[in-house]
Amino acid sequence: MEPIGYLKSFRMGKHKEALILGFALFSMFFGAGNLILPPYLGVKAGNTWFWVTLGFFVTAVVIPILGIFAHARLQGTMYDFGKKVSPVFSYVYCLVVYSISIALPAPRTASVTHEMAIQPFFGTSSLLTSSIYFFLVCLFAINRSKVLQFLGKFLTPLIIIILCSVICIGLFSPANEMAATSLASPFIDGLLEGYQTFDAIGAIVVGGVLVISMNFKRNASFQSKKSLIRKAGFIAGFGLLTIYAGLIYNGALFGSSFEASATRTEILSGLSLQTLGSIGNTFLSVLVGLACFTTAVGIVTGTSDYIKGLFNQSQSAYVITAVVSSILGVVIGQFDVHYIIDVALPALMFIYPITIVLILLNVLPEKLASPMVFKIVVGVTFLCSIPDFLKFIIPTEQLTGVQKLLPFSEQSLGWVLPAAIAFILVNSILKFRKA
Repeated sequence: MEPIGYLKSFRMGKHKEALILGFALFSMFFGAGNLILPPYLGVKAGNTWFWVTLGFFVTAVVIPILGIFAHARLQGTMYDFGKKVSPVFSYVYCLVVYSISIALPAPRTASVTHEMAIQPFFGTSSLLTSSIYFFLVCLFAINRSKVLQFLGKFLTPLIIIILCSVICIGLFSPANEMAATSLASPFIDGLLEGYQTFDAIGAIVVGGVLVISMNFKRNASFQSKKSLIRKAGFIAGFGLLTIYAGLIYNGALFGSSFEASATRTEILSGLSLQTLGSIGNTFLSVLVGLACFTTAVGIVTGTSDYIKGLFNQSQSAYVITAVVSSILGVVIGQFDVHYIIDVALPALMFIYPITIVLILLNVLPEKLASPMVFKIVVGVTFLCSIPDFLKFIIPTEQLTGVQKLLPFSEQSLGWVLPAAIAFILVNSILKFRKA
């Protein structure tokens, strides 16, 4: 979505500026993927919904907001996140992130749109939906239509109103007994499901453009800008947490009304139907479709901009990238949401740990995050996340020995402790040398 228009349209005090900026950040992060994940988690979590919410909060709220803080501190682009490791690493990292964005979250928006906004009403094929959908995405991306600015101003408030209605009606409905959880590790499951929002990746993909383009006062100091972004980040984070917690809790409340095999989109549709009725559910479906569309245009446009920059600002490179990205979206977008989410897991297990570490290191003071710290901690993170990536490709039995060596590897978090130890050891050695 386009948050800049909000800031250009207002001349207000610092507190109101922070509110507007916080809302802009919220709108940037919150899309259709963020809608379908929390209710599903709630249904699975049952009486452990609090621990699931806590885990989801870490990867779907805290890390993305820290990514914005890091961008405010760097005042650069995604390339700046990894340049302390090496220029080559940073270029490769950017290409991998953009490739994943085009191949997974962008096509998923077409799939969600088909399952929630098209198929229930028209019964057409997913191939037809994804073809028309990405033709329009490509058209908007190439022409950079101002229609998106209009949608960005009104779409998010409408979604928030509908979601708050779903949550509030659910909270005050006749109490349902929560079922026992079907999750083995509620906190870890919530943590890993937060990967599927792609928000940490989203923070570094579009965060630089967002922060640099903000309409700050000309005489504003670096510290005042940083303070404003921090306040806005807390506002956006609170909004995300409130919506996530409400949807997870409602999913837990109404969990007994869904079949065990219910998909994420079916649960969201069913939850809105039980709380708002058929009219509200229809309205939500349309809004989800629009939210998906603006997200897809943003991903395709951002990726095309990056490739354009690599080819000396060539407009031909921009158009070719937009067309190829849209064709890829048609091919992948006709698969159902559940399939795309399953396919995304290995890629997320590969790129998300590195992304989280880069965000955290770029937030820390310079004295704790020297180039040497970046190189070693990112290298250790990469090596120790390989088993988490491979277990989705090869049989788990063949990785048993490795998983025993790495604490939390069975929970797909084998990189966490080695990265933390590497961070402490490198800083200790560097401090000892200076002494």
